[in-house]
Amino acid sequence: MTSELHFWQGSFIGADEAADRLAELPAVVERALAEPLSAETVLVACDTLGRALRDPDGDVHAGLLVHLTEGVPATDRAEAAATLAEIADALARPALERKLRRELGGPRPERFTRPDARETVYEAWAPVGLVVHIAPGNAATVAPLSVVEGLLAGNVNVLKTSSSDTPLAQHLLAELAAADPTGAIGRRIVALRFPSRRQDLMRLLCAPADAVAVWGGEDAVRGVAALIPPGCRLVEWGHKISFGYLTRDAARDRDSLAALATDVCRAEQQACSSPQVIYLDTGDHGDAGTGTDSGTGTDSETGTDSGTDGDAAASAVADELFAFAERFAAVLDEVSAGFPAPHPEPEADPAEQAEITTTELVARAEQHLGLTKVITADDGSWRVFADVRPTLTASPLHRTVWIKPLPRQEITATLRPMRRYLQTASVGGSRADIARLSRALVTAGVQRITPLGAMLDSYHGEPHDGVYALQRYSRRVSVQATGAEFAATPCLDDLIAPAAPPAAPTGPLMDKSAAQDQLRSLAPEHAQLYFRSGGTTGAPALSVFTCDDYDTQMRASAHGLLAAGFDPARDRAANLFYCGEMYGSFISFFSILERLNATQIPMAAGPDHEAIAEALVTYQVDTLFGMPSYLWQLFHTQRERLRSYGGIRKVFYGGEHFTTEQRRILTEEFGVLLIRSAAYGSTDLGPLGYQCAHARGTEHHVLTDLHTLEILDPQEDRPVPAGQPGRLVFTTRTRAGQRLERYQIGDLGRAVDGVCPCGSRTPRIELLGRYGDVFRMGTYHFNYRRFTRAAEEHLGYRGELQLVLTSAADREHLTVRLDERYAPDPDEARTTLLAHIPELGSAAGAEALLTCTVETADTLAFERTPTSGKLRTVIDRRASVTA
Repeated sequence: MTSELHFWQGSFIGADEAADRLAELPAVVERALAEPLSAETVLVACDTLGRALRDPDGDVHAGLLVHLTEGVPATDRAEAAATLAEIADALARPALERKLRRELGGPRPERFTRPDARETVYEAWAPVGLVVHIAPGNAATVAPLSVVEGLLAGNVNVLKTSSSDTPLAQHLLAELAAADPTGAIGRRIVALRFPSRRQDLMRLLCAPADAVAVWGGEDAVRGVAALIPPGCRLVEWGHKISFGYLTRDAARDRDSLAALATDVCRAEQQACSSPQVIYLDTGDHGDAGTGTDSGTGTDSETGTDSGTDGDAAASAVADELFAFAERFAAVLDEVSAGFPAPHPEPEADPAEQAEITTTELVARAEQHLGLTKVITADDGSWRVFADVRPTLTASPLHRTVWIKPLPRQEITATLRPMRRYLQTASVGGSRADIARLSRALVTAGVQRITPLGAMLDSYHGEPHDGVYALQRYSRRVSVQATGAEFAATPCLDDLIAPAAPPAAPTGPLMDKSAAQDQLRSLAPEHAQLYFRSGGTTGAPALSVFTCDDYDTQMRASAHGLLAAGFDPARDRAANLFYCGEMYGSFISFFSILERLNATQIPMAAGPDHEAIAEALVTYQVDTLFGMPSYLWQLFHTQRERLRSYGGIRKVFYGGEHFTTEQRRILTEEFGVLLIRSAAYGSTDLGPLGYQCAHARGTEHHVLTDLHTLEILDPQEDRPVPAGQPGRLVFTTRTRAGQRLERYQIGDLGRAVDGVCPCGSRTPRIELLGRYGDVFRMGTYHFNYRRFTRAAEEHLGYRGELQLVLTSAADREHLTVRLDERYAPDPDEARTTLLAHIPELGSAAGAEALLTCTVETADTLAFERTPTSGKLRTVIDRRASVTA
């Protein structure tokens, strides 16, 4: 082993040291597995490395380019750069998140969550342990990307590449480890470079393995299989054969032939998905499905020997086949000329050239028997061998292709014996042909069906050789929990401290205007769902999501709702959030309840309170979801009906908060047993937090699966001391659409110290209102919450409260608006507020910096946002007054 080309858990080591460390591999694996690795950590590191690879002037790109071209002529630098670009695309976070969703169900597969929220059964994907990757020598991207797959599944990974390979894989994985500030990724990677003939090292490598992924032919797979221990999972990525299949119509279409010829020329047929054979559908479709037996050898009408007819049919097939071969050869000649000459790397070596020559000589000899037809390029750059026998035959590659007949009704009989080796079939024909032939080919054992010209293409998340790699590198595990204490536990992992918190965000702060500016450059595929905010604090703002973004957020919020006390197995919920005009509350909670498999009556908030109350009784609803201001109106306009019904047991609210006095009324007069926040969130960021059974007031747990939270000083960009109030600044991590990083949501809050009595280790915050709740008037700062608290504590007030700020030429004016059903005499209310809000008493007293009045009104006269129905708590009209 060369001394400098072995990467071991974060550093490069020499040959002797690598051999010594292999003997200690079992202990190394045990120590590494004791530290859980989150998929989030891998995603962040991969995305960081991917961005570095896209910078052609960066040190990472330049260094890896040197390693990739080591021993390769400089003319191949363009191909090397293309390889790095391919790796960068594969490492991009959206691509890997899509892979996780497709293969393991979501971006955090390692977390123990409830697949059916109605049961306290938890499932997760766990690593198999140690995965050994024995990489091929003909694909530079395979080795490092296979290790990335092992990391996404949480495994410790040991990679072995050939001693003749470039050191790209080792150095690329070293850069990946360097991109992870936690060091967890580096501790799970070992990348060695030695020949497979070193059986002593191969045995040390395979002995502790829980899974071995091996690329190569049958001999290579058998050699590795002999070394692995009992129970070790062998993941074979062996050599495969691919082919094209053309109907008669497609065989006459020059564009179809050109597309297939392109597949032949790309990569010199070195990929498993390259076509080695082109099958021509030579069957008589007029007899398809008639049930006629075509193998009797006797004409059923005349009784004469049909052997002559059979010979004639065979001759016709041969003529058709050979004529097609001539047409295809002409197209291949044109297409091949448009491709550059084969690079030195895929050029046929002496053994391969001997195989090409031997195959051609045998085919030419069989021409005299009428079995074959050989057509070759004058310069030897391509070869077409037509053969009337349909048996699948491997090509010697390097732009060498077989042409064979295969009636569609004989696909299964002909190809199924070779099913272990089949991979890709490219089908040309009508839409109905493609549907029928795809089913027949899959039945025969084919794994992939592609359009002509796309055999070597792939899409993010595509299964490989008929399986999902991440599932082969994982175990599906479960925990069955009993007892009422687990009913409100959505995720077992929340009960333990996270292994490594995400790195602290950096960069400038974002506000709403910056988020709106970002929309102008957003790619269309990242803008699939459009929502507008309710406009409570200003003009409605637009937010967009991908469908995957939305699904991830709704599932996270559903987990929070379980913690809040919603029981999807028993509760009957009415969704009374507002709907329409692109507002997201109703739609979101419909989706959340759907993901919980809950019973729901999706009614939406409406002005006909009587009809809604009647439906609640008719459908035996016991749980309400909605805005506090709307639910408060509903309970009071339908007081007698709902009190008589007495069936409303739970209320989950959002967007606003119930006061202590309002909670008392709902509990004592209407029999509500549980009143809790349904979620803390916003239209632009989505769900941000949730309440548990032990949450007090406005306390919420942060949804750390989705976001990283900072609490910054109200005036400066620095963290506040522990427990002090500040601006809530969120960075959303699971978002392919809008990338909101260090986003100032407009809320104030403080961190709540200690571990929550519910057992969850996720951080908690206490919400302290919005920036708009704090206003300056008459040289003093006022907080809306001071007014509501004073009214509740000293007036026994239980209704809504609204502040209206105006100004005249000489002074400013503050109007406190109260619900006439619960308000005392306005003068009494004013006196009480002046007495218990000292700043107000000073400003409206002898100094007369402002005037203050209290007015009472019907709650329907209070100003609300038209979209969400939220109460406008502070209405500042001073800006509209001119001097």
